[in-house]
Amino acid sequence: MGGFNLQELMSKAKSQYDALQKKMQETVVEASSGGGTVTAKMDGRKQLLSLRIDAEAVKSGDVEMLQDLIVAAVNEAARKVDAQMQSTVGGMLGGLGLPGL
Repeated sequence: MGGFNLQELMSKAKSQYDALQKKMQETVVEASSGGGTVTAKMDGRKQLLSLRIDAEAVKSGDVEMLQDLIVAAVNEAARKVDAQMQSTVGGMLGGLGLPGL
């Protein structure tokens, strides 16, 4: 049987964790709703970086519609972050050399 080096595995895991934290800080996604009426920009930690609202949407006075568009744009940005992070984490776990991953 091949030797299982826990110390080496822990070192790799720590390195992968640090790389993931850096990737989360560097990742920026953008999502929009209402055909670009509202655009949300979010980082990999799901911190909202910016929210852009088309002036025409404000002029329309339809606050409820605008609220729905904001929620939709922010939620879509969060989904994009999840997808990107899942892809990144999957690749990193494969690099640990654990059977079955």
